[in-house]
Amino acid sequence: MSAEEKVVLTHGIMPLPLGESTRPIPEDAVYGAGYVPGIPRLGIPALRETDASLGVAYVFGLRKDGATALPSGLAQAATWNPALVRKGGEVIGSEAHAKGFNVLLAGGTNLMRDPRNGRTFEYFSEDPLLSGTLVGNAIAGIQSNHIISTIKHFALNGQETGRKFVDVQISDAAARESDLLAFQLGIEIGQPGSVMCAYNRVNGHQACSSDYLLNQVLKRDWRWKGFVMSDWGAVPNLGAALNGLDQQSGAQLDPAVFFGDTLAQAAAKDPAYAKRLDDMNRRILTAIYANGLDRYPARPGGKIDLKANSEAALETAKQGIVLLRNERGVLPLARTARKIVVIGGYADSGVLSGAGSSQVHAEGGAAIKVPLDGGPWSAFLSEQYHGSAPLAAIKAMAPQAEIRFRNGRYPSEAVTAAKDADVVIVFGTKWTTEGIDQPDLTLPNGQDELIAAVAAANPNTVVVLETGNPVLMPWLDKTAAVLEAWYPGARGGEAIASVLFGETNPSGRLPITFPAAMSHLPRPELDGLATLETNFGGDAPSPDAKLTADYNIEGSDVGYRWNARKGHKALFPFGHGLSYTSFSATGLKTDGKQASFTVTNTGQRAGATVAQLYLDSRGGQTKQRLVGFSRVELAPGESRPVSLKIDPRLLADWSGNGWTLPAGNYVFALGDSAERLGPTVSTKLAGRRWSD
Repeated sequence: MSAEEKVVLTHGIMPLPLGESTRPIPEDAVYGAGYVPGIPRLGIPALRETDASLGVAYVFGLRKDGATALPSGLAQAATWNPALVRKGGEVIGSEAHAKGFNVLLAGGTNLMRDPRNGRTFEYFSEDPLLSGTLVGNAIAGIQSNHIISTIKHFALNGQETGRKFVDVQISDAAARESDLLAFQLGIEIGQPGSVMCAYNRVNGHQACSSDYLLNQVLKRDWRWKGFVMSDWGAVPNLGAALNGLDQQSGAQLDPAVFFGDTLAQAAAKDPAYAKRLDDMNRRILTAIYANGLDRYPARPGGKIDLKANSEAALETAKQGIVLLRNERGVLPLARTARKIVVIGGYADSGVLSGAGSSQVHAEGGAAIKVPLDGGPWSAFLSEQYHGSAPLAAIKAMAPQAEIRFRNGRYPSEAVTAAKDADVVIVFGTKWTTEGIDQPDLTLPNGQDELIAAVAAANPNTVVVLETGNPVLMPWLDKTAAVLEAWYPGARGGEAIASVLFGETNPSGRLPITFPAAMSHLPRPELDGLATLETNFGGDAPSPDAKLTADYNIEGSDVGYRWNARKGHKALFPFGHGLSYTSFSATGLKTDGKQASFTVTNTGQRAGATVAQLYLDSRGGQTKQRLVGFSRVELAPGESRPVSLKIDPRLLADWSGNGWTLPAGNYVFALGDSAERLGPTVSTKLAGRRWSD
């Protein structure tokens, strides 16, 4: 490489018409999130980048080709099915490649430290083992198409409020045992070509200029060989290169193009920058050639199997729906139900999706768009619904029934209709988006009051939730059943109907805790929410503005671990999910390294369960950890042996320069959830230390 060529791969643009900031869009670019020119003289391909984890994003509506919308990250995680999540990655990767992209900005891994985070729907869970396992499989599926996947947002990107300047305070040990462990597992399993660093600060330093995160943890301790790309608009200065950043993405959004001529000049004068620049290129080229971007070039106009991809989205939605409550066995609904009333949630038109850079459109666009009230980002952040109408799917399941729809705008109208029905199905929706956190966990626009009124009028009220976060349910005890459908994607309406009528036996399990009260959270008030104006960019209101989020409060005890430590009982705990059949898990044996047991379908229907193995205590002290899981499908009366390998890092403490496993008694249990554990089994483990 010549000196000029060495700064070609180190920075890129957004290849979009962006007003005064627009640069000429290269002929070989595709409308998308990013473009990094190649070096034809050396046969190095350009990098054409697109969002995101849920499908090929629609980028402001500039491309009209459409894509398959998978269910949200939470819905995928609720399957607890690594193979299915990998299949979803294959779907997204194949469509991206066929549209001419060779880099996918996927792999959302951040743990849910605050349930009000606007991007919770994109991510997988609150647990490092579950998140790391699933994201690793998603990345492996994506990269099987000879494109690069990122893993993001590295790291501790726990809120959107003030996202570009909030300073996360956390100890090294707490980070390594929680969020960083999720990333570490995901990298080990998926081998992503790139890591995308986050907007936020960590212990005083921007994540994209954090020597601790990028040089010490990622490159030194984990010995990772790929390249670190910035998030768009997350590069503070040239010094980020020395602190481990390899590529400046969407450089129009930064104060300057630091990794172009400025970097070249620094490298010409300073041996440290010269050495770093060579390493930056080496890492980018490693990712390019390891994933075959040169040998399997992505070109627009490739063949897409839309039918097969649609079926993958449907199956993911079915497996991800969680049956939270089912009193008196009201579900599954009989197909002979005489009168059914469906209320609210635009159920006559489609299913809700989350917004921001992960937004996906089917060909033809959204079924419904509800724009924000003003603001420069209102068109980008409109509330959108995929065109898979639950009402139509319900009618198809019960063709002999009298089925009526009420939009729920007037509770009195909904109540009148509910009184005359055999069954009422109320859809509760909560739209969430990148860039904006939720103020609380209620359902907006009076929906909690609507559900309460309808449930009081008819005891056979079933609530279907389409949400991107946990929600409180003040009406819960009045309802007969509750389904959490998340944002269920391109075929969501059909998936919901399939579960409601029993064509699909629900097998989803919660990947996050639904807290019983806001006071149970480590931070009952979201940092900055009361004082900062809503700002999609997340920029500081002034150069000296400060915002701190203290993650040392809970440390590594995120979600269900926090509840176990504090003795809180969840509204619905991590791992919870009901079925139309029943299961037992018996005969647990473990030496702390492996575990074996038998799972049996003790009911009358075929179905799937998720066997969950937890560390319950260590050395006599509560230390709850998910240490293994397996989704098991069984016919009625069928039994199957299950064996799980236990990663010792899940049992250990980070000591500062490695892992320490204290000698002592370790107590394990199988559970239907983090709060419903079976008989315990204890084993003594010898103490030991090791490094990554």
